[in-house]
Amino acid sequence: MAKAALPPDDLLPLTPAVFHILLALADGEKHGYAIMQDVAALTNGDVKMGPGTLYGTIKRLLDMGLIAESGDRPDPTLDDERRRYYRITPRGEQVARAEARRLAALLHAAHTKKLIGGASG
Repeated sequence: MAKAALPPDDLLPLTPAVFHILLALADGEKHGYAIMQDVAALTNGDVKMGPGTLYGTIKRLLDMGLIAESGDRPDPTLDDERRRYYRITPRGEQVARAEARRLAALLHAAHTKKLIGGASG
């Protein structure tokens, strides 16, 4: 069975780089540098994704059908024509939601075990 045909849960757990890129694209298409900036902003600077990791991961996400290159371009006078813009696909959104649910369940378990939250967290 091809990866694209697998149920979203079968692709889990996602690597941090994959999940961060899908999160960055969840609210709209972006070019690579904007993805790196969004990841840094979402993590308060704790995650700094370099170009090698970013573009290697983007290639895998494109191959898996989780993101697509966008044909739409902003005003060419305001943008570098060499930039590639990416958007999350419906399949990518399904996988990102499945990973978010998985992580939420882990956080709930950590809270139940008093590893986070409460008096000692």
